[in-house]
Amino acid sequence: MRSICFVILIIGSLNLSAQKKDTVTVIGVGDIMMGTNYPDKGGLPPNDGIDLFKEVASVLQNADVTMGNLEGVLLDEGGTAKTCRDPKVCYVFRSPVKYAHNLAAAGFDIMSLANNHAGDFGDAGRRSSMKALDDVGIKHAGLTTTPYVVFEKNGVRYGFTAFAPNSGCLSLNDLVAAKAIVQKLDSLSDVVIVSFHGGAEGPQHQHVPRKNEIFYGEDRGNVYAFAHGLIDSGADIIFGHGPHVTRAIEVYKNRFIAYSLGNFCTYSGINVNGVNGLAPIIKVYATPQGQFLKAKITATNQTFRAPVKIDSQQQVLKRIQQLTREDFPESTLKINDDGWVLPSTK
Repeated sequence: MRSICFVILIIGSLNLSAQKKDTVTVIGVGDIMMGTNYPDKGGLPPNDGIDLFKEVASVLQNADVTMGNLEGVLLDEGGTAKTCRDPKVCYVFRSPVKYAHNLAAAGFDIMSLANNHAGDFGDAGRRSSMKALDDVGIKHAGLTTTPYVVFEKNGVRYGFTAFAPNSGCLSLNDLVAAKAIVQKLDSLSDVVIVSFHGGAEGPQHQHVPRKNEIFYGEDRGNVYAFAHGLIDSGADIIFGHGPHVTRAIEVYKNRFIAYSLGNFCTYSGINVNGVNGLAPIIKVYATPQGQFLKAKITATNQTFRAPVKIDSQQQVLKRIQQLTREDFPESTLKINDDGWVLPSTK
């Protein structure tokens, strides 16, 4: 009997050790808007959008946690479309509810709902988006009604929260409140993942200016100070969105920051010409306590009304290399031509 118990104890300890990973992997990608049925269905992709992630799904699925930023709402019809002060820069996005299945099939685990399009159809749109994601098992955060989420995978507890300078979202411009949320998540989690939607938009705003960015009269925050402040408060991995172009990356206090991941899958209604159509898939390797080990950049690109494609020319990787050199000359990161991001041996 004792020998049987001893065997059971050994097997149990082996199972526990197998569950606890020594390295965790977290993927972040940029803006996702899978086509819009507003004002009509002309902005929707063929085949219900099933093919949008087909070429990159194997990459997205190869991580413990995969995150994206959902622009617009998941809503079939109804809701009240937002009005804009300047109709020339007014964009309203509404994707069918069933498109949530495309996100789940592609490998997404969590979605940020903190952005300027989460409220495109008011509370009805927000509620529908959350229910659609819940129904396919994708966790979400960033709205004031769902500020954060905590979940466990393979014995590692993850906390996720998201911020934006927009109504209905956790405020990017209230650093004190943001720090408090991150501190709480740090007390509940092993790895704290943060998404933010901030910074000015467009090719002329690819650099991280280390100051507040005002765009069309809106305070888009000081994303440099924000990211550093949240890491000081316990954040481990930070993925930025908002500028619709890719920005530099940084490791601060041995924690990873991507300042903008660009347009990842924006089928229609968003400009994807030139650098606007280049975006990375960034896979961060970290300890179970969130310390940065390395990262891998997979370059993608998209053209108007087409699925996401792997970019053999590695265009966005070259942009990240250049922008990181220019914006963070003090950085000791090595961003190799094969996409690996490594801490310097200096």
